[in-house]
Amino acid sequence: MGKSRLLSLLIYLLLKLISLPPLVVSISYCNGPCRTLNDCNGRLICINGKCNDDPYLGTHICQETTPSLPSSGCEPSGTLTCEGESYPTYECSPTVTSSTPAKLTNNNFSQGGDGGGPSECDGKYHSNENPIVALSTGWYNGGTRCNQMIRIRASNGQSVDAKVVDECDSRHGCDAEHAGQRPCENNIVDGSDAVWDALGLNKEEGVVDITWSMA
Repeated sequence: MGKSRLLSLLIYLLLKLISLPPLVVSISYCNGPCRTLNDCNGRLICINGKCNDDPYLGTHICQETTPSLPSSGCEPSGTLTCEGESYPTYECSPTVTSSTPAKLTNNNFSQGGDGGGPSECDGKYHSNENPIVALSTGWYNGGTRCNQMIRIRASNGQSVDAKVVDECDSRHGCDAEHAGQRPCENNIVDGSDAVWDALGLNKEEGVVDITWSMA
């Protein structure tokens, strides 16, 4: 092939490439492919070839649309419907550490109280003047923590040692045995009046953030 003909062929191919429409990248959402800022939807930005939250705008769109597993690794085992409302049920609770985050609620452990039937550990009712608690099903652990002492700490710096006497059932509820109450969440320490008083907390608050550990 002569040089002139080869040159003509190269010019022809170059013109064809120039005339082709540019590669179009469709609008991408979180973690979708991108090449430029215009390739990402809304306020997302192209970072390392993927659409993500814009660190300068402080958006959290992708975090909200792509939920991660709870750090405790404890997921609901099912649901229970009570009076038209659905509640998650749990077989497990977050891992117990030297400072386990929990929610403190109030329970009446005496006969006729809002705790329903007698305590699981001994089949008896107990005085609310004693520092006693019920633990969510996972922490109750089939009764292995019965009669053991736990140390509860409030954010005000107060602490109290309380005895485990009952289970705060995370699997069942909405019946007479549970005084019509919904299933317990998986992170509950259900304390008597004495526990709340020792911590200097107001029972009217209903639920308070605490930490606990084995005493």
